[in-house]
Amino acid sequence: MEFSLMGLDIPFLRNLHHILESTDDNTTGNKSNNGGPSRAYVRDARAMAATSADVKEYPNSYVFIVDMPGLKSGDIKVQVEDDNVLVISGERNREEEKEGVKYVRMERRIGKFMRKFALPENANTDKISAVCQDGVLTVTVEKLPPPEPKKPKTIQVQVA
Repeated sequence: MEFSLMGLDIPFLRNLHHILESTDDNTTGNKSNNGGPSRAYVRDARAMAATSADVKEYPNSYVFIVDMPGLKSGDIKVQVEDDNVLVISGERNREEEKEGVKYVRMERRIGKFMRKFALPENANTDKISAVCQDGVLTVTVEKLPPPEPKKPKTIQVQVA
């Protein structure tokens, strides 16, 4: 498949397409046969690409807003990894099929979703709250108070 933008070859798009479309025939899921990314990496990349978020900075906090239509709070996991990476993940399952009912069109995304955000140094990872209301997840990460400015130290000059 040819990837170009206004007649220019874009290697990035070609590589991204290759990563997202690569398949793994190996049942272990550790590596693909063509030396490309593992199945887990491709799955995570797809999950991250499909989960959009807004991030706002306030004077005292950072707020992450993610649309989660149809999910209950128990289906969503909010974690902090490596002391500074906020991870929002979960899974949207397909509704149970009822006898005599078939899908004519299925557009809503099902499966796992995930987003990772590197938190700034002034984020207080001990003060994080998450609320899911009306299909919108709002995660608030409070900021650490700014360090107090150092006061100049006065040294008394002695007479020799």
